[in-house]
Formats: sequence, structure tokens, C-alpha cells
Amino acid sequence: MADKSPLFQRRTAGVLLHPTSLPCSESCWGENSEKAFGTLGKDAYHFIDLIARAGLTVWQMLPTGPTQADMSPYQSISAHAGNPDLISFDSLLEKGWITAADVQLVGEKSLSHARQQGALSFYRFIESGEGENTYQEFQTFCSQQHYWLDDFALFTALRAEFNNSSWNAWPVDLRKRNNKALEKIRIELKPAINSVLFEQFAFFTQWQALKNYANQKGISLFGDMPIFVGHDSADVWAQQHYFQLDGDGNPLTVAGVPPDYFSETGQHWGNPHYAWDVMSADGFQWWLSRLRTQLQLFDLIRIDHFRGFEAYWEIPGKSHDARLGKWVKAPGEAFLQACFEAYPGLPLVAENLGVITDEVEALRNQFELPGMLVLQFAFDGNTNNPHLPHNHTRSDVIYSGTHDNDTTVGWYNTLSEANRQQVKQYCFNSADEMPWLLIEAALASVGRMAIIPMQDFLELDGGHRMNMPGTTDKNWVWTFSWDQVDPTLAERIRQLLTAYNRLS
Repeated sequence: MADKSPLFQRRTAGVLLHPTSLPCSESCWGENSEKAFGTLGKDAYHFIDLIARAGLTVWQMLPTGPTQADMSPYQSISAHAGNPDLISFDSLLEKGWITAADVQLVGEKSLSHARQQGALSFYRFIESGEGENTYQEFQTFCSQQHYWLDDFALFTALRAEFNNSSWNAWPVDLRKRNNKALEKIRIELKPAINSVLFEQFAFFTQWQALKNYANQKGISLFGDMPIFVGHDSADVWAQQHYFQLDGDGNPLTVAGVPPDYFSETGQHWGNPHYAWDVMSADGFQWWLSRLRTQLQLFDLIRIDHFRGFEAYWEIPGKSHDARLGKWVKAPGEAFLQACFEAYPGLPLVAENLGVITDEVEALRNQFELPGMLVLQFAFDGNTNNPHLPHNHTRSDVIYSGTHDNDTTVGWYNTLSEANRQQVKQYCFNSADEMPWLLIEAALASVGRMAIIPMQDFLELDGGHRMNMPGTTDKNWVWTFSWDQVDPTLAERIRQLLTAYNRLS
């Protein structure tokens, strides 16, 4: 809650950057480095050093789960697992877990093939006398995470076995999780399962090391938890009774939103809806387990599409037209009550963007959850617009833009001259150029926390956008390079944070 989380006891500022958008200087990529995405390796540590010098104390990112072919972090195959693509091979090599030959495979063959070979090297390492301590750590990890890890490892192995086909297309005894069939296939797919266990151990080990480093530098990690999970996920396959599915595992209803700012025809996300009555009956145990994992990874958690806990847009499962949906009430109050009883002081932020009703805001305020305000949404000529700085409150998290917005430079370039003048006039006719004009407006806000996308700190145009909602082309692939970082950037940010009392 806003007044209980230490992160909202003072004025702070942070940066929004997904780890995949980091530069990648992993040696394994060699000449193919331009094709590589960021990892949890040395570039992540350099980034923490940069933002620490700047005085920023929050690193916000998108969901960190394993992605599917479209690379969307919001359609993960697990609500718990880490994305193995973020694993640093160089870090594994330094620990002795894998060999130089495994690292070389990344440039020569596929990343997944290299990880499989790395897993074989890892198991040889922990079976040797040299890897005894690591073996104990590995065993502890598997034991502590068994509540999701066993099903996820089997799901991933099965998915590969059936050429990445959706689980509801698998043989019926596996689709319906017949115990004897599962026991048999676990034995047959043991090497593939072991590879997944290695990947997740490597991810969580590297993540915790990075999180500890960030925390020691006074930086909190701010995660993002999608309200829904993908249909083709370990979570839906393993616990089908929690979702609205037919007898063959197909979604009876799916999620999305009606027409809004981002799309005239609405958005069809395709995630299966929850069987909220079943979840309510056992005290929302599925959600409490999910939060348990997120709290291991993050110091603060954004709940994406918070309005779905008050009412959700229900689209018929066989329809691809989001406009055919309807609003259905959700048990938001009982759900949040259970969450805060299980985790007192749960550090949540509600993503309350889009068409938000009084009922949604009442639910958010009942649990004192900070909300989000985005300056790019502020200048529509309505002086009561909640995104305008004079309407902000202390518990709001203020953004110049989000991962779903254009960069601030890109946004400003698309405005009409009249709209540009409106922005300038509101900002005291300042001579400052974009994006710094909007960055400073966010930092000056009364909102206790201000978050600026890295693209804005780098003064990048719309060609560096992370996501265009409602489209599937060229999203989630943006990365920056270190030569884009001005040597004076950290000091410039620090001076602004000093001016607006956001330094720790």
C-alpha cells in the first residue's frame, strides 16, 4: 500500500528499461553481436552503475518470463519462470558451470542448442567433486521452487517433443494429465527436463546476484506482472480447473479490451479468462503462489491491467473480434484482501490506464495502491485531465511515457503545431527541448515516484519505440548501445533529481 511501502515514503525517480534492451557484449555472440539482446551479464551491472551515478533508485522493467515466437513479455509460457534468453553465458563460464566450447556454440548454432550442451556440462560439473557446493545450491533451488518448477520443466520438455504445438493439441492422456502417462513421459524426457532445471537455476542465480548488486547500490527492482497468462502456458496446462476451458482445453472466453486510445477496434489478447469462482473457493492460492515468486524477484510489482480485477472484458473464445465482448464483474475486493493478508505491506502499483471507471478507482483507493499517470496523455485541452501535473497526487507514479507509448521525441513530432504550443505554454513557455521538457515536468510532479523510459533519457525518436499496441510487427526488439549514452547524462539527471528532491 502507498503509505506502507518504503519506496513511497520519499520522493524517488527511476528508469524504465527491459533487460533485453540492454547492450550485449557477451563474447559468445562474436561478430553476430548486432543480433543479440541484453542479458543478466556485465552490461546489466554497467547499467546499474550508470543509474546509481545518476541518483536514480528504481529500475522498472517488463515481465521477465520466457516468451513465445512473438517475443511479447505479456504472453509468457510461465507466470513463474525466468526467460532463459537472459542468461549470461560469460557468467556461467566464469563459474565453471559450462565450457568454452558451449559458449562457442552460440555463434555457430542456435541459442537453445547451446543451452542444451551447457546443461550437459553443468551436470558433469556438479557431479564432480569440484561442484559439490553448487550441487547443494541446485538441490535447494529445485526443492524451494517445486511448487511451479516441476510442472514447468515437464511442460517445456513436452512442448519441444511435440514441435512447440499448443498443449491442447497433445495426446489426450498428456493433455488431461493422466498420472501414469506423466510418470512415463518424465522418465523418457529426463534429459530435456534436466536442461530446463539447469536453465532456471542459472537464471535465478544470476538474477539474485544482480538484484543484490542493485539493492546494495540503493536501487530497487520494479517488476511487471501481467494480469493474465497465455493459454499455451505451463500454468494453464498444469491447473486447468482455474481457467474457463472446454473439455478439450480450448478457451471458452478470452481477454482483451474494447475500442480505446490505442485501437479503434479494441484489442483481442487471446488469454483464457480465470474461473474466479474456483479461485475464490480456495482463497486464491494460485495467485498467492504467483506473488510468492514475484516477491523473490522484485522489490515493487506493477499489476498490469488492474481494471480487470474490478471487471474484465470477456470475448467469446471462438471470436477474433474484440468488439463482441462484454464487461463481467470480478471479485477484486476479496482477491486483494487475500493478497494483503498473505503478504502484509505487499508492494503493488496498479496499472490504471485506459478507460477507467469510478468503481475501478474506488477499488484501487480502498487498498491505497499507487496508480499510473502518463504525461503524453495529459494535453488534450481538458484542464481536469488527471494526467496534467496540477491534478497529480503524492501516491501517483508519473511517467513521461510507457513501453506502449511512442518515445517522447516521437510523440512530440507527431503533434500538431497547436498541440505543441499548448504543451509549451503549460510548461511555462520553457525554451527547453523535448524530451527534457517532459522529463523535467515528470520529476517536478508532486507524485512520489517518477519513471522515465531509457529512450527519453537518450533523446531517441519514434524509431526506437518498444511496442505498438495492436500490432505484431517489430515489437519488443529495441536495444540501445553504450555509444548512445552521453558522458554527461548521469550528471544531468542527478542535477534534476537534486532540484526536485528526488535524490536518496
